[in-house]
Amino acid sequence: MHGERAPRPTALITGGAAGIGAAFARALAAEGYRLILVDRDREGLQAFAASLGADTETVTADLADEADLIRVEERCRAGLDLLVNNAGFGHPTEFLETSAAAEIAMSRVHVEAVLRLTIAALPAMIERGSGGIVNTGSVLGFFPSSTYSASKAWVINFSQSAHTKAKPHGVRVTVLCPGFTRTEFHDSAGMNMSMVPAFLWLDADTLVKAALRDWRKGKALSIPGWHSKVITALSRLLPMRLILRIHAGGGKGSRAVRAAAPGGQR
Repeated sequence: MHGERAPRPTALITGGAAGIGAAFARALAAEGYRLILVDRDREGLQAFAASLGADTETVTADLADEADLIRVEERCRAGLDLLVNNAGFGHPTEFLETSAAAEIAMSRVHVEAVLRLTIAALPAMIERGSGGIVNTGSVLGFFPSSTYSASKAWVINFSQSAHTKAKPHGVRVTVLCPGFTRTEFHDSAGMNMSMVPAFLWLDADTLVKAALRDWRKGKALSIPGWHSKVITALSRLLPMRLILRIHAGGGKGSRAVRAAAPGGQR
């Protein structure tokens, strides 16, 4: 009918109560998106949603929990214009010092949840020929340094594969790889980041603005910030034996390579 307003697009963001997820929510709300924010922090989620105003739905869910993950899958199948798989966390200890249960929980959030929510959301997008997905990886995913980096390497690989499958149907899939990003992530993981130079940091709103720009351009990979691009280039240029030596603390420039640390999602 003439004069009818087009329906507002809908975006679902996991890990949406704080950090990079909250930055995505602010940016998309400003663009007129209807938001569905998913996070395990009920109080933080509700408080943040209230600060955004109307048309924000909240879903309290821990994506490492099967029943909660199923609920979010069902919401994705109901139809989205944009899915942001952003929920995640890290451990302050090495994998030999971390319980298997804790490592499995991280893998469920970083790997299984990303896989299942993507599979849930993509078919409807492909059928109508529009929409897309942004998955949060990490610059650290280009380096073999931890179980965190291994899980993010999977996100990068999977997202690029999904990009090639979805692009011919008019659907855009992008993997965002943050470097050091100012969020609550490092504090919640018990990481002391005081030794990291100020110039290596990027604020979350600037990061998200670049990520959305790259997504709209149809880029498979988004690495905001020149310093993160340089760090990523090192992963392709340095011999693997040198990267492993640097990670073990036996080579010069360890700080530069370890600058590929997680950007933080929650």
